[in-house]
Amino acid sequence: MSEKAPAASPFSARIVAILIAIAAISFGAVLVMAGWAPELRDRNRAGDHPFSTSALGFNGLVRLLEGAGYPVRISRLESDLESRAWGLMIVTLPAYGDFSVLDEKNLQSVTLVVMPKWYGYGDAGNPTRQIDTRFIGARELNDRLAELYPDTEIARIDAPERLATPWGDVPIKPDVRLQLVKDTSMGSDLQTAIGIEGAGALLFFDPERQLYVLTDPDVFHTFGLAKAENARFALQLIDYLRYDESEPVLIDAALHGFVRSENLLKMMFSVPYIGATLVALAAALLLGWAATLRFGPSAREERAIALGKQALADNSAGLVTMARREARMAPGYLALVRRRLARA
Repeated sequence: MSEKAPAASPFSARIVAILIAIAAISFGAVLVMAGWAPELRDRNRAGDHPFSTSALGFNGLVRLLEGAGYPVRISRLESDLESRAWGLMIVTLPAYGDFSVLDEKNLQSVTLVVMPKWYGYGDAGNPTRQIDTRFIGARELNDRLAELYPDTEIARIDAPERLATPWGDVPIKPDVRLQLVKDTSMGSDLQTAIGIEGAGALLFFDPERQLYVLTDPDVFHTFGLAKAENARFALQLIDYLRYDESEPVLIDAALHGFVRSENLLKMMFSVPYIGATLVALAAALLLGWAATLRFGPSAREERAIALGKQALADNSAGLVTMARREARMAPGYLALVRRRLARA
């Protein structure tokens, strides 16, 4: 009774190659998502930060500078505040919280700090927009400002038609009122760069901390830039603070919580470590290829006694070999072949 032949393997070389490719791509996707997931989130949320397109956001300033051909980027590295090689840094202080960050960070020159003036209510239906805005109380701002400049106070006045600046008299149109910082002490070291005599400074320089402070954000945030006078003033102010036209403009987002995360996965695929990573991946591929060629598909289990004429001939040859009769049987085999050839 004949035995049933073993079934062939259901996995062909093509199927195995496809499975390996799917596994490798899936593993790579998991690594990419684990390393770059924080970078892929939408950062356009209503607020007073440079990613926001809302009324109080500063993404309008980013787009204005890009449209005017300025080299501008949003900085998400805290190290840019203290150790950047080049560029004008614009730091927008959040509506809530104290101003102590200006003392905690050794801000590198040239840095322009923009004070807050408004706070907003986010729209639940559209998180990128604000449904309403309100003045931050002058008393609250005074308390926060007093931590750095105890001899100053907030002043809010009707905006003049034209404002004297180092580049000439220009118009500005803040919303509702112009916010200034008034020096209440004659012995203060703060230097007024742009201001109204007797009322206060719109832009002043702090020689101790080596930074400029813009007291009214209406000339920088998106709602204020809708007015051509404010947009023109913003560009002129940035040109005034830059050394030359090639100097880049960096707008900080780290103080608003958008710090770029550094992890091992991202480091592996960044310069200068990308070279070592590629070498390791190439070595892994070569090892896998070598293992595939060495071992190959698994051997099939065969019958102890094969069936058919070919199997009978193979078995007979095997018996002759085991008996070591090849040399004695060779003359007879030669004579048999010779007779068959003669007959043919």
